[in-house]
Amino acid sequence: MSNKNGKVVGILAEFENPAALIKAASALRDNGFKDFDCYTPFPVHGMDRAMGLKRSKLGFVVGIMGLLGGSGGLLMQWWMSAVDYPLIISGKPFFSLPAFIPVVFELTVLLASFGAVFGMWHFNRLPRLHHPVFYSERFSKATDDGFFVAIEASDPQFDAQKNEELFKSLGAVHIELLQEDEQEVKEEPVLQTA
Repeated sequence: MSNKNGKVVGILAEFENPAALIKAASALRDNGFKDFDCYTPFPVHGMDRAMGLKRSKLGFVVGIMGLLGGSGGLLMQWWMSAVDYPLIISGKPFFSLPAFIPVVFELTVLLASFGAVFGMWHFNRLPRLHHPVFYSERFSKATDDGFFVAIEASDPQFDAQKNEELFKSLGAVHIELLQEDEQEVKEEPVLQTA
């Protein structure tokens, strides 16, 4: 493990393959870790179960927003054509459902997509412009051929020495302590004019 001077924000371990990563995630879950995440270059089947993740609430948000959009669109058109400004056009009824379907469909899709985007932002705590794993230079392998587990320092079970021993027992290939770099205040050079 590297020792830089800075605030410890987590610990990162690299594993050889997806099977070893799933084993590590299951062990972390079984040991009571809550604030950890796994990073892979492709989706790994069974990772959600190994990490102990619950079903996402995003589907409910999207469904509710879609229902609100569709019912709101239907209510809006009924109000406009039957109550607020009724017009008799060729003897057709004021409330004509077939004519209202395109607007109802479009508002259902529009509000459901807004619910998906903003709900995903909320549940994933976005926008987050920087994450502690970006302090590691090896982490760039996560987009190509690396399989990583990171435990953040905010986890109640976090202890750098014990976590390192746990990762070694699980077969980690590389273990790194994530530390923030000390920000040095650099003075701007003063321009001198003659």
